[in-house]
Amino acid sequence: MEKASGGQQRACVWCASSSSSSSSEPAEPAEHPRDETGLDDSAPPQPSRSFGVVITGSTKGIGLAMARTHLALGDRVVINSRDADRVQASVAELTAEFGDDNVSGVAANVSLAQDAKLLAKEAAEFLGEIDVWVNNAGTNGYYYGSLLDTDTDIMSEIIETNLLGSMLCCREALAVMRDQEGGGVVFNMDGAGSSGSPTPRFAAYGATKAAIPQLTSSISAELKSLDIADKVSVHTLSPGMVTTDLLMAGADTKVSKFFINILAETPDKPAGFLVPRVRSLAAEAQEGARGMQRKPQKSVYIKFLTDVKAYSAMMRRVLLGENKDRYVPEDSYLPFL
Repeated sequence: MEKASGGQQRACVWCASSSSSSSSEPAEPAEHPRDETGLDDSAPPQPSRSFGVVITGSTKGIGLAMARTHLALGDRVVINSRDADRVQASVAELTAEFGDDNVSGVAANVSLAQDAKLLAKEAAEFLGEIDVWVNNAGTNGYYYGSLLDTDTDIMSEIIETNLLGSMLCCREALAVMRDQEGGGVVFNMDGAGSSGSPTPRFAAYGATKAAIPQLTSSISAELKSLDIADKVSVHTLSPGMVTTDLLMAGADTKVSKFFINILAETPDKPAGFLVPRVRSLAAEAQEGARGMQRKPQKSVYIKFLTDVKAYSAMMRRVLLGENKDRYVPEDSYLPFL
């Protein structure tokens, strides 16, 4: 995942401003999200229509891979980063492959309310309707170390990008989708710590990711109470361990090297699994919004790397030595030897 910030407007790249800017009744309990796991890697049947897609933090890593996969399936995509130069370069790369009618970019810092709002506005103008919004922008501050030694500015950057940014983008995306004839779907991206498991050496990152499933569940309950859950819905994506800059920056211990070599995948692998399922849910949402299937859309947790997959990969490593040194050289066969 990638953090997303502002710059100068160029060509089809829109840039956001970089300036900063009660009680309620409890909602009904949310239904437990339906899991769509990676046990069956075959893609579901794909809708024939094209979707308008926004992906934050999408100039590299899993975000860029998802953008490319959507485009390959016929969708139109707005990419985003807070770095205008990266947005410009990624737009040029993708338009060369898929055409300039299908790709646009917005340089915006999703942790700023006015930037999130402008991203939604510019995306809606380019796409016509925003069918899919993926909150992928995220960071660990490129810092691995004890919370005791973590600088406050790094903590703030992590919390504002990962959690506040997801909240702001959910708000803006759902506001646009609510008023669209075809509704829409929003996806929040999980990460290490989402299950509540400890994340030593990046505690702040893990804490923000632990909040993501709860945020998704809460918003889903709110949509149901507002009687618009048949039209707009929010879900969670889990790409597993992906060989991004953020992950590889932490490949400096025996244990981290061991698990990265066993479990990590290049971005195209989880993107190829997640995107077809995202598109299927978008088609379901449109059926509900247009009255063809008038029922609330249940929140779905789409997981590429399941416990079964992880345990199987670890057993193959222990018994067969599979994937040793796959991405980074290891000092020993097992980290505890």
